[in-house]
Amino acid sequence: MGRELLRAALDQAEINRLITRYWRVSVVELTSTTQGDLVQLVRDRKANAGDVIVTEYQSAGRGRLDRSFEAAKGSALLFSFYIEPKRNRDDWGWIPLIAGYCVAKTLHAYDAKIKWPNDILIKGKKVSGLIAEFAGDGVVVGIGINVGMEERELPVDTATSLLLEGAVDLTRNQILCELLEEFEEHFSPWDKGVDEVQPLYVQLSETLGKDVRIEHPGGATHLATAESISDTGALVLDDGTHVQSADVIHLR
Repeated sequence: MGRELLRAALDQAEINRLITRYWRVSVVELTSTTQGDLVQLVRDRKANAGDVIVTEYQSAGRGRLDRSFEAAKGSALLFSFYIEPKRNRDDWGWIPLIAGYCVAKTLHAYDAKIKWPNDILIKGKKVSGLIAEFAGDGVVVGIGINVGMEERELPVDTATSLLLEGAVDLTRNQILCELLEEFEEHFSPWDKGVDEVQPLYVQLSETLGKDVRIEHPGGATHLATAESISDTGALVLDDGTHVQSADVIHLR
């Protein structure tokens, strides 16, 4: 029963009934990527802040650093949303971190933690990831959560799913509604200059205090200890280095 509930069809009417008026959710059966669709709508000036696209299956999903991501139909929660922050653009680096915190908070019952910048781990295994990209006058955030995946369906052996972590009485509709509510609750004050989310993020961080290997897109690597998060969302290492975009490997 748990697997069937976790993979139950998305219900657009029910989702929109439960969320605040800030959001407008569209459910699509199939798409190449919700991220690509929403970014294009923004560029065509056919999207507004608060628009959300969620799908049962995407054929060309992608994660950070243009990595591919694939999930069997109905096994994951895959969606993107568009926001138009009013805060100074120099601070927008915090947006994906806020989103990552909100995913971890939504999944607090499973002791979810954040691997900088925004991968979500349960017992050291990845259950969720997200990307954020500038579009129009704002940002499109895309989130994927492994919900009803069985072990044989996991993309890599370092991944997990809510099903494998014991989730039973839960639907993707509920997760989406709770996550959007959580994001609105923290994004709105942040957008007005209130930085209360920064210490909250630190509390759920799995990276801070760990020895890490930084793997940069060009192939260079760097060993250090993760020390803190800067005001712009960068990972600050104990040697003073500020990391803005890279893969972080936990060494202990």
